[in-house]
Amino acid sequence: MPLADPAVGVGSGAGESVPVVRLLGIRHHGPGSARAVERSLQGAPPDIVLIEGPADADPVLALALHEQMRPPVALLSYALDRPEVATFHPLASFSPEWVALTWALRHEVPVRFIDLASKHALAGSGTGEQLSLSGECDTDRAGPSRPADPLAELALAAGYDDAERWWEDMVEHRGDASCEAPDTDTEAPDAALPDLAVDEPFVAIGEAMHALRAMYEPTGEPIDAAEQRREAHMRAAIRTAVRDGYRHVVVVCGAWHVPALRVAFETGRARRDTATLRGLAKVKAAVTWVPWTHRRLASGTGYSAGVTAPGWYHHLYTHAGADVIARWFSEAAQVLRAGDHPVSAADAVEATRLAEALAAIRNRPLAGLAEVDDAARAVLGQGTDAPMRMISDSLVIGHQIGAVPDATPMVPLARSLAAEQRRCRLKPDGARRTLELDLRRPLDLHRSELLHRLGLLGVVWGVETEGRSSAGTFRETWSLRWEPELEVRIIESAALGTTVVAASTEAVLQRARSATSLGDLTVLLEAALLARLDDAVPAVLAAVSQQSAMALDVQRLLDALPPLVRTRRYGDIRSGSSTGTSTGTGDTAALLDGVIEGLVSRVAAGLVAACAGLADEASASMADSVREAQAALGLLGRDHLLTTFVTALAGVSEHPRVHGLVQGLATRLLTDALALSAAASQQRVSRALSIGTPPTEAAFFVEGFLGGSGTVLVHDPLLLGVLDGWLATLTGDAFTDVVPLLRRTFGAFEAAERRAIGERVRTGETPSAAVSVELDPERVAAALVTVGQLLGVSP
Repeated sequence: MPLADPAVGVGSGAGESVPVVRLLGIRHHGPGSARAVERSLQGAPPDIVLIEGPADADPVLALALHEQMRPPVALLSYALDRPEVATFHPLASFSPEWVALTWALRHEVPVRFIDLASKHALAGSGTGEQLSLSGECDTDRAGPSRPADPLAELALAAGYDDAERWWEDMVEHRGDASCEAPDTDTEAPDAALPDLAVDEPFVAIGEAMHALRAMYEPTGEPIDAAEQRREAHMRAAIRTAVRDGYRHVVVVCGAWHVPALRVAFETGRARRDTATLRGLAKVKAAVTWVPWTHRRLASGTGYSAGVTAPGWYHHLYTHAGADVIARWFSEAAQVLRAGDHPVSAADAVEATRLAEALAAIRNRPLAGLAEVDDAARAVLGQGTDAPMRMISDSLVIGHQIGAVPDATPMVPLARSLAAEQRRCRLKPDGARRTLELDLRRPLDLHRSELLHRLGLLGVVWGVETEGRSSAGTFRETWSLRWEPELEVRIIESAALGTTVVAASTEAVLQRARSATSLGDLTVLLEAALLARLDDAVPAVLAAVSQQSAMALDVQRLLDALPPLVRTRRYGDIRSGSSTGTSTGTGDTAALLDGVIEGLVSRVAAGLVAACAGLADEASASMADSVREAQAALGLLGRDHLLTTFVTALAGVSEHPRVHGLVQGLATRLLTDALALSAAASQQRVSRALSIGTPPTEAAFFVEGFLGGSGTVLVHDPLLLGVLDGWLATLTGDAFTDVVPLLRRTFGAFEAAERRAIGERVRTGETPSAAVSVELDPERVAAALVTVGQLLGVSP
């Protein structure tokens, strides 16, 4: 039966006008569909608008017209007792559902969402399976009874290998179709039967979907049980609207569902739908609005209903008209100029002309993204990729992020976060950006604390790329990007507390109670200090003290030292910046000092035994731990602790059963600490490279001793001579064995170091005599004051 024919079903009584149900089958996030829906609604205003979307979202729909609401946004549905079980229903300014919703609200026309309610969708089917989604979810998920992208099937049938290109030609770039109002006063042959009609340009898509579904659903019903429930619910909602007395109903739904909704009034359909929906499992669920981003509307992020170019579609919908291509190239020129790529007005004009010419040659109604991309590459990008990546990132995909009103239902933690964001002047942004913080400034310090607190909650808004963690200074560098799914993480954390501080404190305490290793606790302690969670620090520190007293593994004790030292130093250097309790003073600092001293004593007592008898891989891991622990103790500046550690290293460097890599590292650290004289160091290296040492073991010693830096070989010709002489004595087979190790060692040197070493070996030159330099004490004192300020150390 043709889709435009009257449907069979139940309707009004005799003598009354026939109810009209108009089915507008759309493509999710299609600007052409959005414009067609708007024309249809304006040309024939209905009595009620029904939209595919979670039925329990009706209480929050009115917020769509709020002055603070700015798409892209999404309806977030989540289970109250399991917030991680959630789905998103994204909507952009060019989404047909959003256009229909806002049109109905502006014209005071009743509007309802008619898809299966979230309380059922989140509970799964009646058999008890659970639908667990931690990311965005399309309401039209592909199942066994349907293709992943029905429109791609139509594009393929039309001879297109690109569904986006087909859609642009058929819908996005078509001229405005007239939309005549249906004659609601004309009675059908049977006045008791509602009339289901399909408006232009939806009729062709609806007929095509009818044929497509017949291929995938031989029985006429979806194979997927979830699809059956959804379509049964939508049909029931249509019948409910007619029973409520609405004579002119418009239904906005995915084109795939049009054939299924056309049979809403078939004889017996209501009974079958009621049976399908009977006994559905349900959970307590909530629905709210959350901000979304254009980037997460892109199909490249895994969103099944996404489009390849949300920024491009936003442009098509916002600037529909004859100058849409010219406006695009004007914006592209601005993006490139901001990125230091010279683009003139003449270039933008030429690119526009080229795109339009390409469209004419390719017999397209309007230049599409392919033509625009080709023209931009040829004229603006001069055939290179870098400008095109900027255009793609900024315009084709887009960085736009939506906003929701303050009146939107939120968990208390979300409101606390919004207040903190305003206080810190940090606005969520869908584009990745770099944030440089100077922690001596109160605003930047608050920003750092907020980002660290959110990280403890699993709300990873920012990632620290460099700064304090490596040098203990006042500078931090963050890479920020707000992702929509972070809203779910906030809801998940809402049970921990009503404020960001309270929730992150509770998160730290829970992790401290469940931690089983000293390393996890020390990292957690450092994070708590960075977040300035004063109420959590004593409990974590007590757990660290308890674990350190029971720990037996020396390497784990070594690994625990760097975060503890950074924690101690953090309190020292920021005590003047923070208004809260500092770890640099009081009982907390004293307890931390005691833990560090205890760890160093236990490491020193067991280091030699722990380093003996290790294989290659274990020795490499131990060497890393020793190197980082020594660097941390040097940063702490406690001479007695460093002396204790260096004394233990002396035993490691001489022990015959210690791996050459660890021996070489210990010898280098002793030399740098002046615990070995230059002559003693050369003698130790000579012994390690003597003929009695296996070549491979000697090569490992060289790797450990040089430690990724060739400076010592550049400035010490005697040591370089020892190494050169050792290489000259190797047999051919031995040299082949050690080449990979030496390549790895020398490959870690700076290029300038390698050149200097090569030149020294080639010429045999020795360094010139050192030049005596007299320093001005006053200038040295001034320089030390500056260095002290940079490091946060009082002169």
